[in-house]
Amino acid sequence: MLRSGAQGSAGGGLLRKMTANEIYNVLFLCTGNSARSILAESLLNHWGQGKFQGFSAGSSPKGQVHPLAIELLQRMNLPAEGFRSKSWDEFAAAGTPPIDFIFTVCDNTAGEVCPVWPGKPMTAHWGIADPAAVEGTESDKALAFRKAFKELETRIKLFTSLPIDSLDRMTLQSRLREIGERSTAAESS
Repeated sequence: MLRSGAQGSAGGGLLRKMTANEIYNVLFLCTGNSARSILAESLLNHWGQGKFQGFSAGSSPKGQVHPLAIELLQRMNLPAEGFRSKSWDEFAAAGTPPIDFIFTVCDNTAGEVCPVWPGKPMTAHWGIADPAAVEGTESDKALAFRKAFKELETRIKLFTSLPIDSLDRMTLQSRLREIGERSTAAESS
């Protein structure tokens, strides 16, 4: 998990300490990289500003971001520009930002064989139902996107509030899993 050149502690390998010039890089993975991972990237860049930098990618990118994802981000006054559907291979290549955390946001991606990530980032599964797969009226589809957005926002707020620099690796890994295991019922209340 430690970046090259980062310092660990004798007490269990804490993540590197943040400095004014460094932030934690987080990669959200989904199969198509068109909806959930895009929403998560934008949400993290909003709620984690100055502490985290969000990225997203997919194992089989759709090639375009779902229009309802962009529309929802705009409606919520969150970053909605510059997103593109891209392969997770881009983040396993040399010269890319070192990734500290990887969260899978769909069940399909959680079961896939992922690339080898440089630096051994911490990982957790934060499964969210795919709003892009919802069929029905435009209202049904919009509701599915809002539900996914709310679930991701709740988890990201919990994540960004963690005292990362004071947690040992095992405790932090446990907290990341707990966030991903939150029931949707608890998030919708």
